[in-house]
Amino acid sequence: MAQCVQSVQEFIQDSFVPLVAALCSEEAERLTRKNNLSFAELVKPFCRLTSEVHMRDPNNQLHIIKNLKIAVNNIMTHPPQPGAIRKLLNDVVSVSQPAEGVVANVITAGDYDLNISGMLVVSSSEMEPVEQFLKLSQEQHRIQHSSEYLYPKWFIPNTLKYYVLLHDVSTGEEQKADCIYEEMKQRYGTQGCYLLKINSRASNRGTDEQIPDPWSQYLQKSSIQNQDCYEDYPYAVISNKNADHLISDGLDNEIKDGLSNNFKTHPLQLDHPSGSLDSTDYMKATASLQESKKSNSGMPHGAFLTLTDHDRIRQFIQEFTFRGLLPHIEKTIRQLNDQLISRKGLSRSLFSATKKWFSGSKVPEKSINELKNTSGLLYPPEAPELQIRKMADLCFLVQHYELAYNCYHTAKKDFLNDQAMLYAAGALEMAAVSAFLQPGAPRPYPAHYMETAIQTYRDICKNMILAERCVLLSAEILKSQSKYSEAAALLIRLTSEDSDLRSALLLEQAAHCFINMKSPMVRKFAFHMILAGHRFSKAGQKKHALRCYCQAMQVYKGKGWSLAEDHINFTIGRQSFTLRQLDNAVSAFRHILINDSKQPPAQQGAFLREYLYVYKNVTQLTPDGPLPQLPLPYIISSATRVFFGHDRRPAEGEKQAATHVSLDQEYDSESSQQWKELEEQVVSVINKGIMPSNFQPTQFCLNSCSDNSRFPLAVIEEPITVEVSFRNPLKVPLLLTDLSLLWKFQPKDFNAKHDGETKELGTCGGDMIGTEAIAEFLINSEETKAARLKLFPHQTGELHILGVVYNLGTIQGAVTLDGIDPSVGLQTGKFVSNGLSVRGRQDLEIQGPRLNNTKEEKTSIKYGPDRRLDPIITEEMPLLEVFFINFPTGLLCGEIRKAYVEFVNVSKCPLTALKVVSKHPEFFTFGGNTAVLTPLSPSASENCSAYKTVVTDPTSVRTALLSSASSVDFGVGTGGQPEVIHVPLPDSILLPGASVQLPMWLRGPDEEGVHEINFLFYYESIKKHSKMCHRVLRHTAVICTSRSLHIRATVCRSNALEDEEGKGDNMLVFVDVENINTSETGVKEFHIVQVSSNSKHWRLQKSVNISEDKDTKLASRERAKLCFKAVRCKNSEENYAFADIVFGNEQIISSASPCADFFFQSLSSELKRMHVQSHTLTSQRAVKQSFDEVVRLIQRCSEVDLNIVVLWKAYVVEDNKQLILEGQHHVTLTTVGREAFSFPQKQGLKKILVNSDWEDLEQELPETVLLKFFRPENTTVPARPTPEQLSNLIKTRLHYPESFSHSFHQKSLCLVPVTLLLSNCSQAVVDVMIDLRHKTTSPEALEIHGSFTWLGQTQYKLQLKSQEVYSLQLKACFIHTGVYNLGTPRVFAKLADQVTLFETSQQNSMPALIIINNI
Repeated sequence: MAQCVQSVQEFIQDSFVPLVAALCSEEAERLTRKNNLSFAELVKPFCRLTSEVHMRDPNNQLHIIKNLKIAVNNIMTHPPQPGAIRKLLNDVVSVSQPAEGVVANVITAGDYDLNISGMLVVSSSEMEPVEQFLKLSQEQHRIQHSSEYLYPKWFIPNTLKYYVLLHDVSTGEEQKADCIYEEMKQRYGTQGCYLLKINSRASNRGTDEQIPDPWSQYLQKSSIQNQDCYEDYPYAVISNKNADHLISDGLDNEIKDGLSNNFKTHPLQLDHPSGSLDSTDYMKATASLQESKKSNSGMPHGAFLTLTDHDRIRQFIQEFTFRGLLPHIEKTIRQLNDQLISRKGLSRSLFSATKKWFSGSKVPEKSINELKNTSGLLYPPEAPELQIRKMADLCFLVQHYELAYNCYHTAKKDFLNDQAMLYAAGALEMAAVSAFLQPGAPRPYPAHYMETAIQTYRDICKNMILAERCVLLSAEILKSQSKYSEAAALLIRLTSEDSDLRSALLLEQAAHCFINMKSPMVRKFAFHMILAGHRFSKAGQKKHALRCYCQAMQVYKGKGWSLAEDHINFTIGRQSFTLRQLDNAVSAFRHILINDSKQPPAQQGAFLREYLYVYKNVTQLTPDGPLPQLPLPYIISSATRVFFGHDRRPAEGEKQAATHVSLDQEYDSESSQQWKELEEQVVSVINKGIMPSNFQPTQFCLNSCSDNSRFPLAVIEEPITVEVSFRNPLKVPLLLTDLSLLWKFQPKDFNAKHDGETKELGTCGGDMIGTEAIAEFLINSEETKAARLKLFPHQTGELHILGVVYNLGTIQGAVTLDGIDPSVGLQTGKFVSNGLSVRGRQDLEIQGPRLNNTKEEKTSIKYGPDRRLDPIITEEMPLLEVFFINFPTGLLCGEIRKAYVEFVNVSKCPLTALKVVSKHPEFFTFGGNTAVLTPLSPSASENCSAYKTVVTDPTSVRTALLSSASSVDFGVGTGGQPEVIHVPLPDSILLPGASVQLPMWLRGPDEEGVHEINFLFYYESIKKHSKMCHRVLRHTAVICTSRSLHIRATVCRSNALEDEEGKGDNMLVFVDVENINTSETGVKEFHIVQVSSNSKHWRLQKSVNISEDKDTKLASRERAKLCFKAVRCKNSEENYAFADIVFGNEQIISSASPCADFFFQSLSSELKRMHVQSHTLTSQRAVKQSFDEVVRLIQRCSEVDLNIVVLWKAYVVEDNKQLILEGQHHVTLTTVGREAFSFPQKQGLKKILVNSDWEDLEQELPETVLLKFFRPENTTVPARPTPEQLSNLIKTRLHYPESFSHSFHQKSLCLVPVTLLLSNCSQAVVDVMIDLRHKTTSPEALEIHGSFTWLGQTQYKLQLKSQEVYSLQLKACFIHTGVYNLGTPRVFAKLADQVTLFETSQQNSMPALIIINNI
């Protein structure tokens, strides 16, 4: 809204000014036209007096007039036409920001223009200037008094005539002009004439000389005057209307000073000046309008005038006002005052008369509703009521507001008494204005006067023009008093349907009243701005309609009123497009589409079509410009995924491709961490335990959860797939065509120093980056859909993926009736577009993760980089593909299956150093160095065993068959990690395009269930690269295992001494095999075909089962118990000794692949677990090293390093066919007397048993102990060995005859020799004490075993060296026959350097019975 530096008082004063009619001769007009100006235009900028003016009122009181302004206009004899008035208002609004001052001045200018004075202008260059003055005077008199001229109108018959002689200084004779002027002074007097000298300047002025142009801002006003823009009402009515309309064309000050509204810059100022013009723009517009209407528009204004001429014109106006106009007005006021006094018979003083009128004898005024419509009443020109009104108007013009108010008030009563309502309304209106303008505010502003006047104009007189003027004046006054609510109510009350432009202006002003209240009513402001914008649009004022909607949008934006926002944005878009503000139109329609619209589908479709149409027009203007941003569809940037590499090959027949990584797989952070650990593990092994500083884990698929802080690596000629997630927020489908990626690429040779120049391309530049485009991509209503776009790099360098580029359009029939979803029935393929599509782009801007490491990052909001869209294209690398042949999906626990793996190099460079790493190395093996790689093809091994077998001699059944193998051959003991397995490629190289098939043996995990086993294949290029050192390939195998056998085994020392050396290093191994398989898997029965042992120190010797002929078949839920004798190995320091006890006719070579492989892998896992446990105690053992060594020596006595492998066959019926499955289970025996299981117990066992099985088994397992919580750092090695460990420190045996015959008749005492064998099982020197005084005190033992005594020493002290066996000869004495237990000696032992004795308990494990017979 236009701003005004004037106050309301100044604004009203400048709107009501004295009018002077100028009549010029042709020659005088020619002189002024040399300056491209008429005479009225020439003097217009100088019509404001710069000094105070003095005059006397009828009471001879001195009155001061400040800042007086007059208006000089050319005489126009033709009244204005109604169309011209409407065009005037429309033109004024078009070139300025609307304000009520414009409307007020336009309206008041045309109501009642009464000229007070006439100005006759003649040139000094005429032949007879005095005669010309006489002709002009007669012409003026004829125009004023002749009945044939109804226009213009004059204030009083005796009009002041002022004679002006215009002299052209540059061409005229100054002496002649002076003579003529002297003659004029004698004829008209010095007070009635003036000599004005102009055009002092020559036409050939300097080009660099600058003269001010004060006329430019008044040209539009002059145009308004020339157009006669006044309302066309009958002269009978308007000639008798209020004389307060002695005003100029009121546009002068509006253009100069703006609107008088007392508003500061309002709080809803537009962000950008769309649709509004500042003062400079307005001057340009008005100047252009004026110049287009003049033939000499190309000439500047005042070209022949100097600054001296400007001063002369200003002095001329002052002289005219001081000496002519004001004395004439003062004289007229006195005459009118005298006439009123004489005609009314009143006192000399009008002031005393008004006192009398106001004091008493008042006639009650009738209300407006009671009065008849008498607006057509006419007064004669000499009527007292009109005389007092004229006096009031003159007083108002010379700023004598108190006298004017009294006169208006008196005239108002007379008019109301006569029911002349039009006159009464005018008097009321001007009385209110006079009261407001009185200095010092002696009385409050009578707002009810204005309300009565407005109601009278509108309802009784039916004169909307005058009602509007009254409303605008009252609104300005009310706003100056901060009564914005009352002002807004007045403005809104006068809106109507007859004039859209007038209503728009009033509504806009009402809106600004609401926003400028003490408590701003923002929503009312916005609502009325919308109404104003609508009416502006109907009136054809598109620019102002757009401005109103834009201001209202600032209120509705972000409030959640989506429907209102949509309507406003749609209108803004329409209006902007009409005004060719295409960027604003695109922005408005964009806002409609990007917000979550609640519009119905049909409306959304209309919005989208409008947007596409406008956008297409924008792009046609700049076809070669950059692609602008499109608002649809939404791109979910955080869901963007980037995949490096080729798509996975589908399975072909029996071949199963490695699962690797694809975009179809969901991201799993736990799985991703496992792959990272596997890669770190194999890289560490390759680099001999040192992790390279530039190591970067391979990431095939980057997403919002992956680590995107580094630049990812891509390989030349391998595709880069970007998955972009689109969301269609609309209820109509969107069709994207020619969809592709937008990228920027900088070629770089990483082996050279020079870099190429950066290329920013979209779909071109295929020689560097190939771009794949999607021809059609349909997104249904409110659908989220991902598009996968590919790039094919052909050069090394740095690639930056910027965004996507596409054509946005819709399809035909996208919106249907009856609520049917338009997406139903749309199939992928060719879609019929509606022909309206635009091309644009959307950028992919991904925000990185929020940083939260340092204190500064925690206290602020900072985000790290996300570089998933900025890959580095590296040199060519080998590319491996892996296929699995005959790879099973289901296995029995422990089952051995042979499959084949095919390795294919699909790149153009050879690969080497192929390795595979897995967290479960015990699941598979490629065979050791001794493995026989036969059969060569998978088809040749369908009915063959997975093991290496030989036929055995029947005589060797249940007797151990010996062999040996080195752990180095199977990858154990080499110092590397067992999880990293070397793949035995021929020559360790796979050439480009070559493929090789290798056998792979699989063993089902020991636990039942579904297992995911990860394989990571690692390989390198022969040529070393600076960016990428290696590549990996992932495969996840899913194996479902079902129950098979459960193995439990124990080992104990044997008391028998059968070997001839007498060392007695033999043990008994008990193996308990149970079939826990259910019939659901189709397993008919299990056969135990072989039991093997593997150890460096022990081996199985033979089977000692009692029933040797019994076949070891196990049906469901059956259990078999096997017993074997184990002996110590001879000279086995490096290799493992394998002993096979065969139960059939075919021996499985347990020291060959794959049996030995799985054994060593199982052993490696066990050793790794034990290493972790021992590592936790390292620091504690260092504290009490000496004492721990003692305990350790004792513990070693009970340790056994013996591994048992149970090999079996399962007969399975499947599809009426019998299949034979093979497998093996491992049991590691570490401690004498401790039971070992084929897999960890007890929780693991409970998982594979049903409830009833568990209840049966629970009785056999050790009892559950209470859970104890302890601190690991406080855990120490037990200070005293356990009884089980002590019992194995010294091994004792008694050698004696099983029966002894003696003749008690001949000799009463029977002496039997007994040999006590003592064996030191430890590696240290042991002190032994034997006590023979032990007596059996138990009565039961006496009854069963009888009593005897030892002869000789009762106590022996011996020292046994490491592994020494000592024989002690004893004698037992019996006195009668019976069965006796000789196991009574107590044996105590201690290490040689220790004090405490520990009693062994070996002798109590089995009774030593002897039978004494009598002869």
